[in-house]
Amino acid sequence: MQKQAVDAARKYLRKRPQEITRAVWNLLGLRVGVPIDAIRWMLTQAEKSGKVKDPVVTEVPPGLRVTATIDAMKTPLRASAVVYIDRMHVTPDQIRIDIRLEEIWAEVLNGATGPVAALISSGALDLSKPGNLAKYLPLPPTVVETKDNRIVLDLMKDPKIAGNPRVRRILSLITPVVTANGLETDDDHLEVTFRPLPDGVRPAASAIRRHLLSPGLKRIRALLPA
Repeated sequence: MQKQAVDAARKYLRKRPQEITRAVWNLLGLRVGVPIDAIRWMLTQAEKSGKVKDPVVTEVPPGLRVTATIDAMKTPLRASAVVYIDRMHVTPDQIRIDIRLEEIWAEVLNGATGPVAALISSGALDLSKPGNLAKYLPLPPTVVETKDNRIVLDLMKDPKIAGNPRVRRILSLITPVVTANGLETDDDHLEVTFRPLPDGVRPAASAIRRHLLSPGLKRIRALLPA
């Protein structure tokens, strides 16, 4: 999967070399742009694994509309929602993403029957508040809150991420200096915006000294003759 992603990124940059210039300007403006084509590629990979069918992603600035055919408790549905990222909060102990879903709809396919099909076809299921419905479903530990049309994720609740010492070191170094602040669509890109020095200059300087300068000095001293 990782090799496929790298190969796909190389092919994309060959076709669109202007993305490199755009990335440089974005970094100067404390932004990182991810082409929406990359999200489409990931959904294509999910389609190959059988998780979704016929995924479609379209821009609805500042959000994204995602439409796909899914299997809900053995009931085939064509479903769609506009996804907005209202807030991001990244610290060494938390990667929190507040998601809001709007314009949600679903229709039953192929004349399927069953409890889910009956609830959707009758209109008894309130699709405008998926967060309330999610409370009754088995959810991964990364879903920390669901209410109305909002779902809150904390990626650090994933043991593989939280238990990765490299991830923690990087977050401990970077987040006092610059932290993710928001996410929105712009010109066929998903733009992540950053905020510098979220806690001020002293915590940033302390993080650089503790995680960058001090280890570097120790390595230099180890090379010097006793």
